[in-house]
Amino acid sequence: MATATAVYKEPAPKLDRENPLESMMSRFDSAADILGLDDETYEVLKAADKQVIVHIPVTMDNGKVRVFEGYRVIHNTILGPSKGGIRYDQHVHLDEVKALAAWMTWKCAVVDIPYGGAKGGIICNPLEMSAGEVERLTRAYTVALKDVFGPDRDIPAPDMGTGPREMAWLMDEFSKTVGMTSPAVVTGKPLVMGGSLGRTEATGRGVMTSTLAALAKLNMQPENTSVAVQGFGNVGSWAAKLLFDKGLKIKAVSDISGAYWNADGINIDEALAYKNAHNGRLEGFSGATLMPDPSELLICDVDVLVPAAVEDVITEHNAADIKAKLIVEGANGPTSASADPIINDKGILVVPDILANSGGVTVSYFEWVQNKQGFKWSLDMVTERADRIMTDAFNKVYDTSQKYKIPMRIAAYVVAIDKVAQTYKYRGGF
Repeated sequence: MATATAVYKEPAPKLDRENPLESMMSRFDSAADILGLDDETYEVLKAADKQVIVHIPVTMDNGKVRVFEGYRVIHNTILGPSKGGIRYDQHVHLDEVKALAAWMTWKCAVVDIPYGGAKGGIICNPLEMSAGEVERLTRAYTVALKDVFGPDRDIPAPDMGTGPREMAWLMDEFSKTVGMTSPAVVTGKPLVMGGSLGRTEATGRGVMTSTLAALAKLNMQPENTSVAVQGFGNVGSWAAKLLFDKGLKIKAVSDISGAYWNADGINIDEALAYKNAHNGRLEGFSGATLMPDPSELLICDVDVLVPAAVEDVITEHNAADIKAKLIVEGANGPTSASADPIINDKGILVVPDILANSGGVTVSYFEWVQNKQGFKWSLDMVTERADRIMTDAFNKVYDTSQKYKIPMRIAAYVVAIDKVAQTYKYRGGF
């Protein structure tokens, strides 16, 4: 029985970060200008369809009730049901969720899958909560959004602070509300509950596929190419592993414990084994040297930089010092809008986030298709189809960048916005 109620709402905005919504909109505006988007379509595409704010009472283990603030933003459903992850983080704020929802719209469009964009989040620190508290929070959030979620309406997925466990709880709670098992309401589920083979490594694999496609355009041989990967979580570790397996030399990696450098190349298999044996951290790893300042990884002497951690790590303050010839964005929004002109002036090829890390949503789409079919695909089928989609999307964006003589980032937005705008017109607009 609850004995007291406390409102739990931590300070949301991260310090020293550019507004992610403003960064997204600056790129959107550039692409809209190139396309000559009419005023009606511009106004429709820039605005979120729906923003839902919920306050979720949860009984904590000490018997007290905390009220958590949660969000779900549906940016667009012109191409199909909305799709996007749910983030559990103490710094979640509405502008971030709105930006991420819009990115999902463009991400789905650029790889040509029939989804719109959405994103969700709850202001909380899951690392300081028990499994029971996280479960009660997840189930209460699901009930609060039961009229938003749906296999043909809005399909959530994991994001920062969430994973297959939370998606299993969400699926189960939603299924109770509709009186039937509904696996297609959410992706990123455990395999035994209808999750897809290949989903865990999908985003990192997309980064690898994008990197190889870009290297081919730059006439660079993988075996002669060095890489630095910022972030050694799911995306960064899989990207590093798959690039390592393709013969690239991974000279630097980083995680929450610091950045690690080895000029002769880090053995990623050994790094992963060490991480798995040491609570998911590289701290103390002997196969590389700890760099004095983790931010040095972004400007170290490598051919390819893969920022796969958080947003706005490449800014106007460090962009001029980047030595890489190629940046492949594994994270969402790792480059601030103010850094773009500096990077472009340096002639660095950037595979932008809405293209490079869309391997995850591509295989999420495959999971949804399998759930609706009631038929599970083989791993080879998943990876072959995902690689083809990623390569085709890269080539379309690259060709667009050459046609308009624009950076790859703006080209990706041009491809995505053009697809959504054309569909809007065919559907009759308003």
